[in-house]
Amino acid sequence: MREYVYDPVRKKRVALTPEEDVRQQLIRELSTNHGYPLHLMSCEYSLSINKLCYRGDLVVFNREGAPVMLVECKAPEVGISKDTFLQILRYNVALKVTYLLLTNGLDTFMAKIETKTGEYTFLTSIPEYNEISK
Repeated sequence: MREYVYDPVRKKRVALTPEEDVRQQLIRELSTNHGYPLHLMSCEYSLSINKLCYRGDLVVFNREGAPVMLVECKAPEVGISKDTFLQILRYNVALKVTYLLLTNGLDTFMAKIETKTGEYTFLTSIPEYNEISK
C-alpha cells in the first residue's frame, strides 16, 4: 500500500517517495526555522528551456512574485555531485534566480549566484527569507 503525506505548499496529499520526503523536510525547515512563507513557495514548478519542459522541485518567490530561489531535491541514496549542480544551473537559465539549493536530506549545498556574471559563491547556511527576498 502506498504511503501519502500532506504537502502544505500544494495543499494536498502526495505520494511519499524518498525524494518527496526530502522535499517535505526542507519545506518544514525553510518555513519553521527560516521564515519562508508557504504561500510564496511552489512545488514542481514548470520551466521551459529551448522548448523543452522541466520541473524545478521547489521555487521560492519574493513578495512581488518574482522567483528568488530554486531548489533541487534528490533521494537520500542519490549523491549530490557536479552533475546535480550543473542540472540546477541549467534550470536557472530559465528562472535567473539569485539562490540555488541542492539537498538529498543528508547533504545540503546553498549557492548565491551573481546574475550579471554567472559567478557563484557557496554559502555555509540557509539564509533567512527576509534576506533573500530583498
